[in-house]
Amino acid sequence: MSKLVQRIALLTLGWEDLPKSVSVFGSPSSERLVEPTPAVLAQLGDGTWALLDTGFNTALVRDPALYERFYPNPDYSPSLPSADDEPLLTAFESAGLTIDEISMVALSHLHHDHAGGLKLFAGRVPIHLQRRELERGLDVSIPAEHEARARIDYDDPRIDWHLADGLVELAPGLTAIPTYGHTVGHQSFMVELDPSVGGGGYIFAFDAADLTENIEEELPLGGFIGSDPSITIPPIRKLKALAMERGFILVPGHDPNVWPALTASLADRFKEVR
Repeated sequence: MSKLVQRIALLTLGWEDLPKSVSVFGSPSSERLVEPTPAVLAQLGDGTWALLDTGFNTALVRDPALYERFYPNPDYSPSLPSADDEPLLTAFESAGLTIDEISMVALSHLHHDHAGGLKLFAGRVPIHLQRRELERGLDVSIPAEHEARARIDYDDPRIDWHLADGLVELAPGLTAIPTYGHTVGHQSFMVELDPSVGGGGYIFAFDAADLTENIEEELPLGGFIGSDPSITIPPIRKLKALAMERGFILVPGHDPNVWPALTASLADRFKEVR
């Protein structure tokens, strides 16, 4: 029997200073948050690593002309951990691995804070995504920048797309769960740990639920495709039900309190595992 996931490490690849209403529909315009830009490393049973999401395209954040084009809204401000490195490569080094140990990448969706690091993996490893998400992203009738995407991130013939149409097991212990709403093809991820490392598991909502209150109070997201924010509630309920059924922890994607606390907790749990 194949081993399940051996180790999890959470990464913070930047931050986003934005109105809380982006994460919780209807929040007062005066409320703001600085939210972490998340990614997850999961060591698979064969010893290689899966990367879930890739953070920003650093060039678009650092170059003034590109920044003006891709981030024209003064209410939204992305930032990176340092002035001159690639956050992913630095994060890999801190986790004790190299990019060559990454055997697959899976994206929750194509927004610029999740797909920007694809440039590091084009032509290297399979990239997993929901088919409908890529189709929307490549639809030339929809300006990508109007939906918080940067087409330069993902419209690359070198990318080895592995496209799903719903629930799919990416590897033993790693499952992509369709949670359409925030975008037309958003997916979340369930990570099940091998009994040899204590078992249990986590469901990473990513942008199906930004904050704890999205989950606990079932509050709709402020970012969604369409005209009705209630479209974001069924995915939250779906993930909550799955977490309860499996006894797993449901992790919101951008919570500025939960993400750093869980990052430290998992680092402590797996500090002796390599």
